[in-house]
Amino acid sequence: MGSKITVIGAGSVGATIAYKLSMDDTVSEIVLIDIKEDKAKGEVMDIAQGASFRSPISIVAGDYSEAKDSDVVIITSGKPRKPGQTRLELTQGNIDILKSITPNIVKYAPNATYIIVSNPVDIMTYAFIKMSGLPEKQIIGSGTTLDSARLRYILSEKFNVAQRNIHAYVFGEHGDSLFVPWSLARISGATIAEFSNMERERDMNVSELDRDGIEEYIRKSGGEIIANKGATYYAVTNAVCYLVSMLQSAYNSVGIISWMFHGEYGIDDVCLSVPHLIGPDGVYGKLPVKMTEEELDKLRHSADQLKAIIKDIDLTL
Repeated sequence: MGSKITVIGAGSVGATIAYKLSMDDTVSEIVLIDIKEDKAKGEVMDIAQGASFRSPISIVAGDYSEAKDSDVVIITSGKPRKPGQTRLELTQGNIDILKSITPNIVKYAPNATYIIVSNPVDIMTYAFIKMSGLPEKQIIGSGTTLDSARLRYILSEKFNVAQRNIHAYVFGEHGDSLFVPWSLARISGATIAEFSNMERERDMNVSELDRDGIEEYIRKSGGEIIANKGATYYAVTNAVCYLVSMLQSAYNSVGIISWMFHGEYGIDDVCLSVPHLIGPDGVYGKLPVKMTEEELDKLRHSADQLKAIIKDIDLTL
């Protein structure tokens, strides 16, 4: 018997996640929920008609009661970002949407693990933790999982090495205050400097790494894609399905997710992305990685930026 997964939100991201999950033989049931019932029905019809090429799977467009006994619930609902709009500018409107979702879904799926994808994801994760009353280990914010993938992509292009061999991550907010802790970046165990020197010894034309430029690329990638095609959904779908696979695995994995801070690194009562241990029972906790003082300052700055927004939002159900 495979997993039962509910996806809330049948927009570009939610529908693409549902489609990709429908191709995964470890998933046996998918429920797609959206306030626009016809949209959800249409997406399910389209996805289900291609499911004959895999083992049998149940795919339905339903209401919250259909989510009963879900193993994972993925929340993507919210207004999408417009060209030139920041994630934080979406805040209160999407919080209000989350308010309408939270009591309804928790009523039927209190034991599920939740993956929050809606933007601004760090604040939405914080809000869901506060409003749901569920144990924090059951709640994951997708955070900088996608940003870290963008980092690995750009480094793989620069060094001509497979992305899977690059172990580098983006910390902090999924937004403008994100940063790369370069002291932790490795290419199969070698630091960026060591790998660059090796490439130069091989007479490869390796230029100096533009760290600021790379971080700016990561910050602006989503906005550029939105300006070009109207929305981002392929890469974020892969990032979310990667998180789902961690929850289905026999062994624990490390993920760069957004989760609540309780005094770690001098940060409290805010959700930010750093490495966490994730497994079949949800989130087990943060990895105690050592950062430089400059990197710690950037993480705390990111926390302060989000806290400045959180103090002005209304979480009253």
